[in-house]
Amino acid sequence: MTNRLNVVLLIFTLFILFSAGEIHYSQNKNSEFRRIENKAFAAGETLRFEVRYGFVTAGIAEFSIPRTVKIAGREVYNVVFKVNSIPAFDMFYKVRDRYETYIDTEGIFPWRFEQHIREGGYSRDFSAFFDQRRGIARTSEGSYEIPKYVNDIVSAFYYARTYDFSNMKPGDKIQLENFYKDKVYPLDVIYRGKETINVDAGEFKCIILEPIIREGGLFKSEGTIVIWMTDDELKIPVKVKTKILIGSIDADLIYYEGLKSAPKSKIN
Repeated sequence: MTNRLNVVLLIFTLFILFSAGEIHYSQNKNSEFRRIENKAFAAGETLRFEVRYGFVTAGIAEFSIPRTVKIAGREVYNVVFKVNSIPAFDMFYKVRDRYETYIDTEGIFPWRFEQHIREGGYSRDFSAFFDQRRGIARTSEGSYEIPKYVNDIVSAFYYARTYDFSNMKPGDKIQLENFYKDKVYPLDVIYRGKETINVDAGEFKCIILEPIIREGGLFKSEGTIVIWMTDDELKIPVKVKTKILIGSIDADLIYYEGLKSAPKSKIN
């Protein structure tokens, strides 16, 4: 079970990169990069989640945007994602993971990514600078060619939140690509419709997405994954469920602050 929990905790960082839809952006002839309309998030936002296996709370996950800084001559959001197992679960499998990405505030694409994994007896530190001007990812393990506006596993979460899903129909399938470690991987997502979801943070009208993880990609298939995001401009992730051989693992929104606007999809 702990190996599956480990996968789910990491899948939680990835789930928004499977999202797809219509995005609104413009390319100014006097600018070297695109400009994307962002009504979804801003510096100061925090989203916190409880990760559970059945009725047992296993960990806490948190996305936050503490500040903006300058990288490569551009203003960027400093985004932090943390996953920690709770003390009571540490005896089974201790997790202290931290990810950071630096996302261009105008184009919503990454310039730098850091991954610091501490899981059980395993540790890994990885960093990458995405040279979006030259199409090269310079990582702590080598240099690789990348497509323009490539995303890492955290920046994709915020990029997808600027999408408009209103024209999608249940069963629509979208094909995506994402850079991870040293390759660009194909990722598919199926739009499943809408549903109202009740979590500790409130009751929300949501859209439903089902990512399809191909064998040999970021992770081998570990079961069915379903994602609920608020059906409004903010596109806040509310719930992630993965069904496994025995039971399921869930990540539910329990707290938020610093939102760019009030969530219109919230019922109470």
